[in-house]
Amino acid sequence: MGFLEDRFDDNIITAKLDQILSWARSTSAWYFQFGLACCAIEMMATAASRHDLERIGMMPRSSPRQADVMIVAGTVTLKMATRVIKLYDQMADPKYVISMGSCANSGGPYSRQGYHVLKGVDQIIPVDVYVPGCPPRPESLIEGLLKLQDKIRKERPLTKKK
Repeated sequence: MGFLEDRFDDNIITAKLDQILSWARSTSAWYFQFGLACCAIEMMATAASRHDLERIGMMPRSSPRQADVMIVAGTVTLKMATRVIKLYDQMADPKYVISMGSCANSGGPYSRQGYHVLKGVDQIIPVDVYVPGCPPRPESLIEGLLKLQDKIRKERPLTKKK
């Protein structure tokens, strides 16, 4: 017993339960990949072995019912907007959205001539983090995910809201 007591004496952590829950949620976010155009290639490259999102606790899911984060990558057409809303509604709370690329952020180069393009995914669902670029590099998406983790870490799920 003496060996175990000496070994584990310094391993006591004290923190508020809100902080522990927020830390756990931020480092285990599962993302739902919703690739619509060329940004999807960069999103796939981010999840590949060179950048490996699982190092920062992000795991891809193919079902919105198992995901915490929706990454909208690419041009959202008006025809596709109803599907985006439907998939967003299927996600469990708390849920987060990352808008990736200038087409998802603001309609991109198609916003002026294209009557069929949504002028930003934030018109139909709330967006937490915008990742700029056309298409954004994998490092940009990683930075956006780290910003989302910071945002989740600052949340206090158990504290009473006034």
